[in-house]
Amino acid sequence: MSGTENVRRRRNVLAASVAAGVLLAGGGGVYLAVAATSPGTGTPAAVADEAARTAPPPPLRLETGGGGAGIAPGEPDPGGGPSGTVYKAKGPLPQGPSSAAVHRPEGLVTSAEVTRLAEALGIEGRPALVGDVWTIGPEKDGQGPRLDVARKAPGNWTYSWYDGGPVGDSCLKGPACPPPGEVKPPAAGRTPVSEAAAKAAAVPVLKALGQDDAKVTATQVIDGSVRVVNADPVVDGLPTHGWSTGLHIGPDGKAVGGSGMLKEPAKGATYPVVGAEKALAELNEESKGTGPVGIGGCATDPPAGAGVDGNGKDDPTAPCRSHGDVAPPTEVPVTGAVFGLAAEDVAGERLLVPAWLFTADPVDAAPYTVVETAVAREYLAPPVKPSPPDQGTAPARQIESYRTADDGRKLTVTFWGGVCSTYTVTAKETPERVTVRVAEAPTDPDKVCIAIAVEVTKTVTLDGPLGDRTVVDGASGQPVPRR
Repeated sequence: MSGTENVRRRRNVLAASVAAGVLLAGGGGVYLAVAATSPGTGTPAAVADEAARTAPPPPLRLETGGGGAGIAPGEPDPGGGPSGTVYKAKGPLPQGPSSAAVHRPEGLVTSAEVTRLAEALGIEGRPALVGDVWTIGPEKDGQGPRLDVARKAPGNWTYSWYDGGPVGDSCLKGPACPPPGEVKPPAAGRTPVSEAAAKAAAVPVLKALGQDDAKVTATQVIDGSVRVVNADPVVDGLPTHGWSTGLHIGPDGKAVGGSGMLKEPAKGATYPVVGAEKALAELNEESKGTGPVGIGGCATDPPAGAGVDGNGKDDPTAPCRSHGDVAPPTEVPVTGAVFGLAAEDVAGERLLVPAWLFTADPVDAAPYTVVETAVAREYLAPPVKPSPPDQGTAPARQIESYRTADDGRKLTVTFWGGVCSTYTVTAKETPERVTVRVAEAPTDPDKVCIAIAVEVTKTVTLDGPLGDRTVVDGASGQPVPRR
């Protein structure tokens, strides 16, 4: 920029500041605002811009119901079972910022971005766009590394190694195929690399992803000799939870598998947020426990005399008293709190939402992270409650098994249905799982149907390859076995 242009630019900025009526005080951070314009001098465009700037952000409808974003896979349930859990801070908690922005995936992944990741993984070749997935890998039935990246942001990617053999539909008639993203088991008797060596091997990949400053751990070992590197990226200067990059490092120090998101989410609407103390109180409110279960609130038959009044007669109003009623909640110390971003499903979209990341440190177990949304409650929309089913509605079908084809993007599920109904299958995808639901519609509601069960097979196309994501039955919430 030339000196003349620089002077002109500074004059324009000064003029704009004076027109806006903002007087900066010494040191910055303190300002005095006066009237921006005289009555009647504001243009419609300026008024519209000001209205848009000052409008409140849209409410967030979290699919967790407005509560915490949860815990990492394999960590304890923050609810603590029937008795519940109380998280107690061991020391003062930070206040944090007064507001923070959500971050959402935007845009499309380019061929250059895929190539950069492939080079860091040691994969040769140029990416080819197959449908909505960028792919670099060996020819059909070939052996070698393979990278699949969803074109749509955030660019879910999986890296795997194929030993050759059948792929896709040919698996159905021959040996079982490993799902995309599955690590090739190393030779028996080999030892894993050290944590330091595994982290060093992950550096080029994290650099290609723009995650040089990610929080990295490498304590987990699978198959006896493969060390797992997990990296939680930093987005907009904040640590994240649930947006991890995972790499499997073999005994030779090379990556043999992995998955993650290629494109960093963009900054979205800004929301008022609460401090750690209030967030912890809200977490405890949600962690009261499930209470007693079963008919009448009792997990088992009540003890003799539990439903008897003072005259020795049955008292039908007496509550069932069980261990869940009287046992005190589990107390878990909280030894740290960090303000960050946590992955949440919002209106069917995976976003990073402002959250408090609490370090829970139980006496008899390893520390773990428990997360509570930091967005002020008045900006959280209540979750949509499904309407109760009409009398006579057929029960939800349980999915028996699944298989994949077309490089993992075609997901075929099998379940039991009736001869007088039609079925449709939908899939909801997150970086960790694919939840499949089956909807049933009677062919002729006015016709009496014979109760004959038939095996039904339906296929749904995923946005990206299944990879190492878990397939979950939407009705029961249970994992579905691969066939």
